Amino acid sequence: MTPQEAAGAPGRTTVLVVQQDDGDPLGPARRWLAEEGVGCEVLEAHRGAPVPGRVRGRSGLLVLGGEAGATQDEAHPWLAPVRDLIATTVATGLPFLGVCLGHQMAAVALGGRVTPNPHGPSRGLLPWGPTVPGRGDPLTCALEPGSDVLHWNDDVVVELPTGAVALGSSPDGTVQAARYAPRAWGVQFHPEAAAEVVQGWGHAAPSPSERATVTALRQREHELHAAWAALVRRFGQLLHEG
Repeated sequence: MTPQEAAGAPGRTTVLVVQQDDGDPLGPARRWLAEEGVGCEVLEAHRGAPVPGRVRGRSGLLVLGGEAGATQDEAHPWLAPVRDLIATTVATGLPFLGVCLGHQMAAVALGGRVTPNPHGPSRGLLPWGPTVPGRGDPLTCALEPGSDVLHWNDDVVVELPTGAVALGSSPDGTVQAARYAPRAWGVQFHPEAAAEVVQGWGHAAPSPSERATVTALRQREHELHAAWAALVRRFGQLLHEG
C-alpha cells in the first residue's frame, strides 16, 4: 500500500493538504499530524493536479502558503478552484486551516479583502499576540501567548469576512489569525516551516533580517517547533471530532 493509499484507508482520519509552491511543503507538520493519528494526502495544485469541488472521503482541508497572491488568478490558474474548495469546505462544516496564502485565500473566498501590508513586507519571528477570543479558541488556545511565530509575507488580510473573528494581532496591528467559521481557521504565520526551507525563501541577496531569521530558526528549532507542533497537533485533534 502506498502512503497515499494508506492516507485514504477506510476508517482513518485524513486531511487533504493543498500545496501551492515547491518551496512551501508540509514539512514537519506531516509528522506532527501523524502523531495524532492523522494521515495526509497532498494535492500539488501548483503542478496542475486537479482541484476537486468538494473534500470527499477526507476529514478536513489544510491549504498551505506560497509566493502567489491570493487573487492572482491569471498567473496562477489553480487559485480560483482552491478558493472555491475552501468556501465549500467551510460551508459544509468540515475542519479547515489556511496557512499564510491559504489564510488570505480563505478571507477572499468568504468575502473579505487582502492587500499588500501597508506597513511593508513582514520577515522574521514575531510574538503570537492572541486577542481575547484567541486565548479561548479551540485551536489557537494551544499556542502560548508570546510564543515566537514565523511571518514571511507581503500581503495581509485587511478586512475579515462577515462573521469572522480576529484571533491574533501582529505587532504592526494586522490580523495574525482568524476564525472564519466554528471549524475554520487561518493563520498568517507558518507553523510548518523548517530552517532549510525558509532559507530558500530569501532573495539571491537576502537581507540581514532574513539571514538572521534563518540563523534563529536553526539555533532555536527545538524550542520553536515544540510550540508550533502544539498548534498543528491541536488541529489534528479537531479533525478527529468529525
